[in-house]
Amino acid sequence: MIARLLYTAFLFLITPLAVLYLLYRSRRQPAYRRHWRERWALYTRPLQPGQPRIWLHAVSVGETRAAAPLVRELQTRYPDHRILLTCMTPTGRATAEELFRDSVDIAYLPYDYPGAVRRFLDHYRPVLGAVLETEVWPNLVHGCRRRDVPLYLVNARLSDKSFRGYARLRSLVGPAFAEFAGVLAQSQDDADRLARLGARDISVMGNLKFDNLPPQDAVARGHRWHQQLGERPVLLLASSRDGEEALLLDALAGKTLPDQLLTVIVPRHPQRFDEVAALLDARGIRYVRRSSWDEQVLPAEVTVLLGDSMGEMAAWYALADVAIMGGSLLDYGCQNLIEPAALGTPVLIGPSTFNFADVARAALAAGAAWQGKNTEAVASRALRLLRDGAVRGRMRAAGLVFASAHRGATLRALSCLETRLTPQR
Repeated sequence: MIARLLYTAFLFLITPLAVLYLLYRSRRQPAYRRHWRERWALYTRPLQPGQPRIWLHAVSVGETRAAAPLVRELQTRYPDHRILLTCMTPTGRATAEELFRDSVDIAYLPYDYPGAVRRFLDHYRPVLGAVLETEVWPNLVHGCRRRDVPLYLVNARLSDKSFRGYARLRSLVGPAFAEFAGVLAQSQDDADRLARLGARDISVMGNLKFDNLPPQDAVARGHRWHQQLGERPVLLLASSRDGEEALLLDALAGKTLPDQLLTVIVPRHPQRFDEVAALLDARGIRYVRRSSWDEQVLPAEVTVLLGDSMGEMAAWYALADVAIMGGSLLDYGCQNLIEPAALGTPVLIGPSTFNFADVARAALAAGAAWQGKNTEAVASRALRLLRDGAVRGRMRAAGLVFASAHRGATLRALSCLETRLTPQR
């Protein structure tokens, strides 16, 4: 109680910093200037009485895409309910709009002030909530508990690094974890760490991201690109983070490359598209941006294709002969390697995998991925793979089997949530 009061006082003290943060982010992403009132749960007009709402919270792009199978199953099973999907970032919101259009309500989750939590719950009146991954807001969790709104932590994961951070705030987050109606963890290791922080009613559900099948139109687009490029080998740096593009380009520069190699670089965050373009300009590398590419055959002197688009990750994986996962070359914890494996794209990862530790271990054990101790090792392995179709074929088959074997988390999550929902016939 005292810890939550101190936390709330701290939130009010840093309110000016929250405003400055939004202004700062809006310099590179103008979308941060929109929907400000929602961040404080200040709504311009009341909702019309109607369907009860099932609320899912997905902080950004990855969580929103992971939520898609669960959203669609809930829409099918509960047609008399309306889905409310909240997020925290403009890219998460844009992804939700792309995936669901107007079939769901989309809004920002307000900051964790008690008054904002109260206004949010008064406005939407959810009958059940599910927070994806590990978003723990003490006032929000407490507010739901006081309103008898069952709030679940779904697809929950907690790395050793995150556990150590939360453990330092145990007096604040311990009661919050304990107030969740239930916790559905991705793995037993995640469940054990969450239990040590005070979570109760924990079960292991697997990872929703295995159930999120790539959009077939995007996959077909990637295959079409591959045909247009002919015999050119394609190396993909997927969802790259700050500093990783330069590392990979340096590693490739000193090696003998396959004839007409095309390197595709897709930065994780759209605000970095221009930054990566400037890096390529500074190095004198001939490149084409996806935003200006008419999907025609690229001249041989173009050696880099810059993926400066949103919502095409599945197409890039379908195009690639080998994919290097961004976030793993430097200490960012890796990005999601399930999607390329599900498409049969051989996956290479660097040393940093703490965000997907269990998935990475399973993929490596299955032969769907290979891990290098540094960027130099990863680049060398990538070039060998591009020259060895037989090994790529074995990794492709292993990836398909690996992804298929781990599906089913959506149904396990639904079986838990349905204990608090009455099916509508």
